[in-house]
Amino acid sequence: MNQKQRFIYNISQLSTEAKELLEGTFPLIWVEGEISNFSCPSSGHWYFTLKDNRSQLRSAMFRMRNMHIPFQPKNGDQVLIRARVSLYTARGDFQLIAEHMEEAGDGALRRAYEALKARLQSEGLFEARHKHEIPPHPQRIGIITSPTGAAIRDILHVLKRRAPSIPVTLYPAAVQGEQAAEHIIDALQCAIDDKRCDTLIIGRGGGSIEDLWAFNSEPLARLIYSAPIPIISAVGHEIDYTICDFVADQRAPTPSAAAEMASPDHTAWQHRLQQLKQRLARSALNHISPKKQQLAWLQQRIRHPQQKIIEQSQQLDEIEQQLIKQIKQIINQKQQRAELLAAQVQQNTPSHQLTHYDLHFQQLSRRLHRSCENILHDRKQTLTQYAHHLNTVSPLATLSRGYSIVTHEKSGAVIRTSEQVNCGDKINIRLNQGQLEAIIEQRHDS
Repeated sequence: MNQKQRFIYNISQLSTEAKELLEGTFPLIWVEGEISNFSCPSSGHWYFTLKDNRSQLRSAMFRMRNMHIPFQPKNGDQVLIRARVSLYTARGDFQLIAEHMEEAGDGALRRAYEALKARLQSEGLFEARHKHEIPPHPQRIGIITSPTGAAIRDILHVLKRRAPSIPVTLYPAAVQGEQAAEHIIDALQCAIDDKRCDTLIIGRGGGSIEDLWAFNSEPLARLIYSAPIPIISAVGHEIDYTICDFVADQRAPTPSAAAEMASPDHTAWQHRLQQLKQRLARSALNHISPKKQQLAWLQQRIRHPQQKIIEQSQQLDEIEQQLIKQIKQIINQKQQRAELLAAQVQQNTPSHQLTHYDLHFQQLSRRLHRSCENILHDRKQTLTQYAHHLNTVSPLATLSRGYSIVTHEKSGAVIRTSEQVNCGDKINIRLNQGQLEAIIEQRHDS
């Protein structure tokens, strides 16, 4: 082939066109994988490899993008990124440019769990002062769980063994799946509205964090916090903790343990009752014996009722005399107080007040009259002075001395010089008494 007919790429051209082809072909895509070879230099950019069990791909996330990520990724993290497919032309490396990153799988759930736990704890939902005590002798126990799970069988088995006389009410609810949290909330609200149970057990058997996720619901936690019934949380195994465990009034490691917390031991209480009966019998004997001795002693000291009546009669007479004396003192004090109040009332009677106000009114009236006369006299003098000054500068005064005011008929302007009029113009002449109309026949400017 002729050398002139060949189109030869250099490396930079080929890399640039390959990059443009990749970036123009692929839109923003979602990619999931495990982080390895993670590094963060002083520039703040993130560089890492995203891999699965068969392939790996170089990736980068620049500082302006990663500064909004709420967690610090590390090697081994399973993440989900939204990225552009690109090519690093300097080395010819096929790579991903990440725009967004979030934790995938269990990591995202664990982070959401920790965030909700911290927020509710800061609001005080976990504080012991808000928790109810579990009744030692419940009248009825309510259970919120799946009617077909192992948890209900374990709870009923323990309750039957420990306290077979306590009635139990089951509020069935799905404990796993997308709608499980809503089912549990509905069952709990039903138990609250029912108002028959004084102890509630909420729980299920063990499982993964996804299996137990319904018990990490924020609405469920807030309903448990506000519930008036003491609640025992028994979710999963002893090592499993959910938000429900922290906000409940008591946390049990297993459903069986929750049943033991909620119920008294029937056999132990029978033994305890027998011990109390024996203690009561001994206490009664110990109490009766001294009372018998005291009764015998009192029987020996008893006096005739007539003597007691005479003593009380004397006491009554003394009390009567003291009472009469106190009543007289009180009457005298009240009379003195009444006389004092009468004198005060006399001084403040309406007629006395009216006389005082009438004198004050007359004084004010005279002062007002004198003040008005003085003001009127001053105003008259001032008016006379102003009238004299006004007459001095008035044009009418000037006219009275034989002068006149000449105005142009059309414009009304005052004529001061002969140049302001022409022959034939009409003028008005204002005299001291009356006015004249004239026509200019001749004009002399000098």
